[in-house]
Amino acid sequence: MLKPRVIPVLLLGERGLVKTRGFADPVYVGDMTNTIRIFNAKGADELIVLDILATAQHRGPNLASLSMLAEECFMPLTYGGGVATVDDIARILDCGVEKVSIQTAALADLGLIEAAANRFGEQSVVVALDIIGTATTGYHLWHAAAGTKDPRPWEDVVRSCEAAGAGEVMITAVTREGSMSGMDTELIVASVDITSAPVIAHGGVGSLLDICGGLQAGASAVAAGSYFVFHGRRRGVLITYLDAGDFERLSACVAGTDQ
Repeated sequence: MLKPRVIPVLLLGERGLVKTRGFADPVYVGDMTNTIRIFNAKGADELIVLDILATAQHRGPNLASLSMLAEECFMPLTYGGGVATVDDIARILDCGVEKVSIQTAALADLGLIEAAANRFGEQSVVVALDIIGTATTGYHLWHAAAGTKDPRPWEDVVRSCEAAGAGEVMITAVTREGSMSGMDTELIVASVDITSAPVIAHGGVGSLLDICGGLQAGASAVAAGSYFVFHGRRRGVLITYLDAGDFERLSACVAGTDQ
């Protein structure tokens, strides 16, 4: 069985690395460079870095900082935030980043996904979609930078992104984001059912069993922030990652052979 993909997600805020809950109330949790070095030492296989202010502040990626982060990062790196054009994507990839996550600009113009996939290959393009709501109340596509709902059915948007050339789709359950209260497996199942593109499920991880649940629901990968940043009931900052034993237990859990 292939090793499960479990990806730390780091958020860049005003002063450095922050963590949010439901995309609100960012809390400073440390220096991005030092955090990346810790994940290097702990053997993380992939990393996602998202600048959560770039689009809202109408600015592009900080390429100088991104180049420094990519140089420090010993694992494949995905970057998102302030990506508006194909040239932005080219400059980001030139910094040493493997994949670029697109959201706001892609939702405004699916042609950006197609142009990026044609120029750089689908494997370089991740479309990030934020979903609010629950299976009971209904799911809706959320524009995080603008703080508004998208009136289009979220399922149609997922299908359109795949058709345009998205190599992966990252689905964030906004209602669970930062809560460590468990993943929205119903949302994951629904996402996987409507696209053949690999789905990265994000939001709600608080335990190894939560990660297992996300993978069992069909996600190609599970991404988590708080679970790898906070420790204990008081949410003290402690950067961690899974060890070999965790991956063995996770693989057994996904295969249904755990005891």
